[in-house]
Amino acid sequence: MNQATATAARAQRVQRLTRNSKIFKTIINAISAKKGEQVVSLDMRKIHEAVADFFVICEASNPQQLKAIGDNIQDEVKKNCGEVPYKQEGYQHARWILIDYINIVVHIMIPETRKFYQLEEMWSDAPLAEHEE
Repeated sequence: MNQATATAARAQRVQRLTRNSKIFKTIINAISAKKGEQVVSLDMRKIHEAVADFFVICEASNPQQLKAIGDNIQDEVKKNCGEVPYKQEGYQHARWILIDYINIVVHIMIPETRKFYQLEEMWSDAPLAEHEE
């Protein structure tokens, strides 16, 4: 790899990290704005089986709040970062909404669903960070 190619690769990596950081912060702020609870993130970058770099997990007390958080995340990320999700699911049943931004996957759950699936336990090898409301 020549120096120009290496420099270009480094610049792309920095740009991707900056973009992901902005999306991550926007997601956390969007959850907070709609009073999401028990907000944590899992750093999945060193987990070989992981499908994303980060998981963001939060709770909503009812289906209406669950949908409001999901809608707000998508609206704010599109407005502030120009990104739309690769995939989203769960709006129909309103117990667990998943929003996939490729490198960051958001899980919004009602407490019973979160307790049942225990994502933090399933991915306990990943460093966990709590995000204050």
